[in-house]
Amino acid sequence: MTKPAKRALITGGGSGIGLAIAQKFAENGIGVTIAGRNTARLKETGLAYLEIDVTDETSVIEAVKQCGPIDIFVANAGAAATAPALKTSHQLWDEMIAVNLTSVYLCAREAIPQMVDRGWGRFIAIASTASLKAYAYTGAYAAAKHGVIGWVRTLAIELAKTGVTSNAICPGFTDTAMVQNSIETIVQKTGLTKDQALQALVKDNPMGRLIKPVEIAQTALWLASDDAAAINGQAIAVDAGETAS
Repeated sequence: MTKPAKRALITGGGSGIGLAIAQKFAENGIGVTIAGRNTARLKETGLAYLEIDVTDETSVIEAVKQCGPIDIFVANAGAAATAPALKTSHQLWDEMIAVNLTSVYLCAREAIPQMVDRGWGRFIAIASTASLKAYAYTGAYAAAKHGVIGWVRTLAIELAKTGVTSNAICPGFTDTAMVQNSIETIVQKTGLTKDQALQALVKDNPMGRLIKPVEIAQTALWLASDDAAAINGQAIAVDAGETAS
């Protein structure tokens, strides 16, 4: 696996998938810095942290400088919002593109050059099954997440001979606070029970369950390792089979 000398910066690392990845990396000897906007939450993790707004170019530039040498960058920060496609406001569209796509571009642009200079690096974007398929009422989010795959694959081709790989992980509905909030929203808007709302989310999942954050983290750990040197430009679904058909 990856040598202990490697260092990682993980955006959106204060909770959910990002925190699970950070903890898994730390357990395996990778030096971890997490980044986000909620510094109180970041501090509670006990990990090294710094503040970042991934939608702000200057903030991303400064965070990468503050972190120091970065061998592994996990672009995990993101947000989801719903609206009927033809009632999606320009503001909502811009917000979804900024936080889910432009942020990944900025993070790659600032972090990868130093990896190229050292001849080794891993760029991992946390995308979504919404990068691979359509869901009703998630047009802006899905457009952004589809864009992430295009960006990651372009990087993979351009960086192929540098020792730096670029990949995306596409989680299905994962047991995080964001998904639990989605379940509560379904309950409030439809009158379904919490269990019925959960089943509505996982109905297309052959295993019929939410993905565990640690399952995403284990995938990221593998992609960050020397063993995954030939894995490049991939959109790896961790979705219990949802996108298999």
